[in-house]
Amino acid sequence: MERIVLPDGRILEYLVEGPPGGLPLVLHHGTPSGAIRYAPIFESALRHGLRIVVASRPGYGGSTPHPGRRVSDVAADTAALLDGLGAAHFVTVGWSGGGPHALACAAQLPGRCAGASVIAGVAPYAAAGLDWLDGMGEENVAEFEAAAKGVQALDAFLTQMADGLARVTADDVVEAFGDLLSEVDKRALTGGFADYLAESTRYSVSAGIAGWREDDLAFLADWGFALPDIRVPVAIWQGDQDRMVPPAHGHWLAGHVPGAEVHLLPAEGHLSLIAGIDEVVDNLLAHVTV
Repeated sequence: MERIVLPDGRILEYLVEGPPGGLPLVLHHGTPSGAIRYAPIFESALRHGLRIVVASRPGYGGSTPHPGRRVSDVAADTAALLDGLGAAHFVTVGWSGGGPHALACAAQLPGRCAGASVIAGVAPYAAAGLDWLDGMGEENVAEFEAAAKGVQALDAFLTQMADGLARVTADDVVEAFGDLLSEVDKRALTGGFADYLAESTRYSVSAGIAGWREDDLAFLADWGFALPDIRVPVAIWQGDQDRMVPPAHGHWLAGHVPGAEVHLLPAEGHLSLIAGIDEVVDNLLAHVTV
């Protein structure tokens, strides 16, 4: 794990792997999570000659909390990290809760971000015509209903959840994720994926709930940038069997991100999409010029 001091004095921890001169692939992790290495994603990036970079968002792991952060704040943090790595341009992928953060980079760093892919990413909470909670598993509905009530209710909810998640193992993943897992996602928990999810879940609350809380509050607030401002290539990937981020979110983003290339996959869920990460990276690189 590497660390960088940001211009405002906060610490941002990150993982980096790949050729120093390679085009960086900035991966924005889900919620809750952190900078944990999942071999298939890293190996896909390396096969494509990319330099993969994964940072723990503020409040996760060793990254300093940033109370009140908005989704848009990730762009400045990403730019500072890339400055530290000596990289002028990059591409980005955001999975789940990382989706809005990848879109923030696409919108706010257009001269630097060459393209973005969103895998099962959430749509804005105030999105017109979208019932944001509809189709989510029971655990997510309860979580975001608490978030909508305010910080005190959300803190109480996440604190209770974190106690169990801090000890979750690969054998516990299906039970821990409960109603959030569709059948296709349960079948995807092979080849070390359950181990990764358990490790990433434990790590996400290892420093407390600050990162998780600020992610949730940021999703429900104004994101701090406008989707119509995006001018770089964006691909939207969404599974129809997703109970963490329902397919309606992907459909909404498909209609509101300018020029988005849309992959709405009927037989995929939330976790299962990661098995196709090579296709996602192939597609991303096919649409960028640096």
